[in-house]
Amino acid sequence: MARFGYKLMSEEHGPKALVDNALAAESAGFDFVSISDHYHPWLFDQGHASFAWSVLGAIAHATSGIGITTGLTCPILRYHPAIVAQAAATIGVMSDNRFSLAIGAGERLNEHVTGEHWPSIPERHAMLEEAIDIFRLLWTGGPHNFQGAYFTVDHAQVFDLPSKPLPIILGVSGSASIQLAASKADGIMTTDPDPQIAQGFSRGPRYVEVALAYAPSEDEGRRTAHERFRFSAFDWSVNSEIPTVEGFEAATKFVRPEDLADKIPAGPDPAQHLEAIGKALDAGFDHIVLTGIGPDQSGFIRFFEERLRPHLVAE
Repeated sequence: MARFGYKLMSEEHGPKALVDNALAAESAGFDFVSISDHYHPWLFDQGHASFAWSVLGAIAHATSGIGITTGLTCPILRYHPAIVAQAAATIGVMSDNRFSLAIGAGERLNEHVTGEHWPSIPERHAMLEEAIDIFRLLWTGGPHNFQGAYFTVDHAQVFDLPSKPLPIILGVSGSASIQLAASKADGIMTTDPDPQIAQGFSRGPRYVEVALAYAPSEDEGRRTAHERFRFSAFDWSVNSEIPTVEGFEAATKFVRPEDLADKIPAGPDPAQHLEAIGKALDAGFDHIVLTGIGPDQSGFIRFFEERLRPHLVAE
């Protein structure tokens, strides 16, 4: 049975609002929330980028039953894997085993801030593989050492561990990352509802993000999508490489609202939004992360509860 999640866009909403939105999502019947882990927003109009792990702690404590995941954390540059292992275990404890750790190879936009070298894609995948090995090792309990090609762990022990194993979800976009997920991860997450991606992973949850621009009118929805989400006109070969918000502003200068029409349904008609969700389900994804673009999150959450969820549950 498919599960439906609410995207906590840390780039669009401040930390207190994110906690409020998570509580509203739980009340509206969402199955889980997924929070982006950014140092910078994509665009200045988004305007936020709080520390996701602080927000996760507040959400884990404030909610009672909704699932929680990152979407995505890059555990190889801005963070050392040992720190992410400890952070994820803490949220697992605080949430009573409701947390899954979703990780990916990251975007230069967020990871360059410490001045580290920005590796090539194959190197980032190799670093991710080591990071997963470190997570699994530290989550077994007791003190551990690790010496890899990229990371060292020196007598580290995570003392607060959840009572159940933490699932590791890997962000994927192509064959190399899917192969890595097949060998190392418990599930996958992507932004592309491509059947080949879903079919390439035969076990565990398959997450996909679906962006929706709910608004009182289609024109307003189109304007909001363009204002906040025009970076999505590009694929990850571009979005993972641009290093600054100013760079995304320049790169998206000539993206028009109509250029997003095929990717992002807009307006108040539930049929358009249900069609986009249906494509993701038909492609083989079973965890659908719904991103409500724009400031009106209470309106989007109400729209899901009243106009979308009854059809989705019926299916």
